[in-house]
Amino acid sequence: MKSCENIYFVGMMGAGKTTIGRQLARRLKMRFVDCDHEVEARTGVRIPLIFEIEGEPGFRRRESQVLQELAVERGLVLATGGGAVLDPENRKRLIATGLVIYLCAPPEELYARTQHDRNRPLLQVPNPLGKLRELYAIRDPLYREVADIIFEGGRRTPSVAARQLEQEIREKCDL
Repeated sequence: MKSCENIYFVGMMGAGKTTIGRQLARRLKMRFVDCDHEVEARTGVRIPLIFEIEGEPGFRRRESQVLQELAVERGLVLATGGGAVLDPENRKRLIATGLVIYLCAPPEELYARTQHDRNRPLLQVPNPLGKLRELYAIRDPLYREVADIIFEGGRRTPSVAARQLEQEIREKCDL
């Protein structure tokens, strides 16, 4: 059985990493951390402002630093940022230090969930659905590369999804 001292959620923005991750952490009696929220807490500013001042590369450096620090902890359910998998070192770290769950959802579903969210700098473009499709094409293979579990999005509630994931995790892991 795989040791699952940490559980990492990867997937596109709007896939449910934070919502489902928080519920799963409660079910498994583990601590939940959202990587994006941690970056904001450490910098004292919102992600759009980080993007405005430092651009995406600056944000990605901060995201990688947070991931590196959190990966040494144990008993953690972590919702990564959607682009965390773009860095090969982040991918190696995720694979080496925990169980990775890819919350997979099609761009159209992600768009429906994120279309009114102004805290997503990459979607502040004339065609956000097109941008989601472009990001999905790049990131989906990377999410699949690191994933121990691929969990298809659907019409289930977050609590049902967390319960189903808990069952899968308990089958794969020594918890």
